[in-house]
Amino acid sequence: MPKIIPIRDLKKTSEISQMCHASDEPIFVTKNGYGDMVIMSMKLYEEKMFMSDVYRKLSAAEEQLTEGKILDGDASLKSIREKYNV
Repeated sequence: MPKIIPIRDLKKTSEISQMCHASDEPIFVTKNGYGDMVIMSMKLYEEKMFMSDVYRKLSAAEEQLTEGKILDGDASLKSIREKYNV
């Protein structure tokens, strides 16, 4: 279940930092009862950005497959070897 805190609690920086590091989810900050911000630890942020990049690359690869933009693996390796004299 997501953690939700009011914006006035941001004064408690040490507590907020501990919550961020203890949680595997972002913490939602509300202002006047409405969602305003999201905070998370750097580790969680980096993990989310990494997974976002993976999903973006997978989506691009799937699109290339559906468009028929594929190469034979053996032919590709042969071409690389010829190009770089390996």
